[in-house]
Amino acid sequence: MGDVATKDLSDLEKYRTELTGYCYRMLGSSFEAEDAVQDTMVRAWRSFEKFEGRSSLRSWLYRIATNVCLDALKAGNRRARPMDLTAATPINEAKLGAPLVESAWLEPVPDGRVLPTADDPAEAALQRETIRLAFVAALQHLPPKQRAVLILREVLAWQASEVAELLETSVASVNSALQRARATLAEQSPGASDAADPLDEEQKKLLERYVAAFEGYDMQALTALVHEDATFSMPPYDLWFTGHEAMVGWMLGVGSVCSGSRLVPTVANGAPAFAQYHPSQDGEGFEPWALIVLELRDGKIAGQNFFLDTPRWFPLFGLPARLDKEGQPAA
Repeated sequence: MGDVATKDLSDLEKYRTELTGYCYRMLGSSFEAEDAVQDTMVRAWRSFEKFEGRSSLRSWLYRIATNVCLDALKAGNRRARPMDLTAATPINEAKLGAPLVESAWLEPVPDGRVLPTADDPAEAALQRETIRLAFVAALQHLPPKQRAVLILREVLAWQASEVAELLETSVASVNSALQRARATLAEQSPGASDAADPLDEEQKKLLERYVAAFEGYDMQALTALVHEDATFSMPPYDLWFTGHEAMVGWMLGVGSVCSGSRLVPTVANGAPAFAQYHPSQDGEGFEPWALIVLELRDGKIAGQNFFLDTPRWFPLFGLPARLDKEGQPAA
């Protein structure tokens, strides 16, 4: 294929992170996004000789990735958060019940898998904002092609003509789809959150107090850090709470298994997160319990998302499989 073609083949990999971010916003699943990008790379490699260079390599890869995602979305399943599925659970009716299937849930994602390096701080902030759990959940309400149009136009700043070429449609159709997508997104009202990368001093202090309150299981200190209307959810279960009374009632009741836990900091979905380890039954350390993704607003915590399927999440985030008695990664 010649030196240029060979060089371009080797350049495919440099687009992996941004393509994973695109597919994650489209699909709402960390693992499905990585599978979609791998499928994209394989398709691109197999058909590279047909690439005639009429568009950029990046545009060509996005065309393939879009088709992969649209194919994956044909089944019509929409990933969601517990707050999208049911009303808040009264604490006197709270029980875990049976978990819903994995494919029902919007999944968390490590920032490093989906956020390419951006030189422009404003662009970097937009990229983080648009992988927030609430934003990606709102995207799932859009029909697949509208979803693609909105992400390409609003998140990735493509021109309408570029999107029209990618989707093999007209500029008028792209503009119409974008208008409808914006209206639907406004109805879902994902809301704003505090910028948290890098954390400012007040946010660092807030998170330090959160760790101290959670590890000490101090409900008075914990509620002081959390908005009264903050949400508390636990996928793969569809129940969720709002309000201090419900949160405390759960944590001192069914959730009392969390007492004595240790928290290890990480990041997910452009937000601060923690790996939660609770005391192991053998008394020899701490074992995985949840990946906690926090949402911050106006200097307090607006959401606590406990993702309980730790055999999936901890390896994805590169987290220790166990902590020793001192709370350090076990050998």
